[in-house]
Amino acid sequence: MAKRVKKRKEIKKKLLHKYRLVILNESTFEEKISFKLSRLNVFVTGSLIAIGLIGFTTLLIAFTPLREYIPGYSSTKLKKQASYLTYETDSLVRALNSTNRYLDNIRMVLKGDIENNEVNRDSLYRQFKLDPSTINLSPIKQDSLLRAEVALEDKYNLFERNTSKKDMILFPPISGTVSQKYDPRKKHYAVDVVALRETPIKATANGVVVFAEWTAETGHVIILEHKNGLLSVYKHNASLNKSQGDIVRSGEVIASVGNTGELTTGPHLHFELWDKGTPLNPLDFIDFK
Repeated sequence: MAKRVKKRKEIKKKLLHKYRLVILNESTFEEKISFKLSRLNVFVTGSLIAIGLIGFTTLLIAFTPLREYIPGYSSTKLKKQASYLTYETDSLVRALNSTNRYLDNIRMVLKGDIENNEVNRDSLYRQFKLDPSTINLSPIKQDSLLRAEVALEDKYNLFERNTSKKDMILFPPISGTVSQKYDPRKKHYAVDVVALRETPIKATANGVVVFAEWTAETGHVIILEHKNGLLSVYKHNASLNKSQGDIVRSGEVIASVGNTGELTTGPHLHFELWDKGTPLNPLDFIDFK
């Protein structure tokens, strides 16, 4: 026990023992500066200086751009670019998915794989139908006057009328003999119109070309998209006058009658109409004679 106490006293004595640090002029040995020091003072002062340097360096790295030069830290510019590219990638994925769905619909139109669901639609809404016998359907005077006024205004306005598909009047793409009519039971969602080879085929209404390519079964095919989601399809053409993305006007020449593709037996136009994925009978809207 006595040895321990003695040892502690010696350590304390060494720590608190005073030393004098003197700075002399080398030539004259004149004393310039002197400091009284002890081991404890030197240790405490050195520790405080080291802690201060460490804290200053940490703050400098954490709150200044200098941290970008330390391995493991990413620059602010790279973070902004990464965020921007993330948003751009997400937008591109959405646009790609939308385009793929649109192309799938076009592909189904080309192959004729869409079934006619008119019967199903009728059965679905049958419960909401009204009995005409319970309603007075005789026109009133104001209704007759309005009908006459609208008919007069729309007499020469064929393509901008805000009416249903059943009331539309479309421009005939060609004139000729209908060799095969619209028959959804046989999955023939079109009319075949016989005409001379190289006869000009015209756009049935204002629209934009969404497809203009060659297919093995139907040869040169061109598809136009019109107002309110209406699609018109022209198959077995000898040549195409328009490309995808072109804007066409009603009656403008877009192709010529041909006999291209595997599923054809002579020069004719295979013409289809589609309303948002549902096939329509072209003879309800167009007189090909």
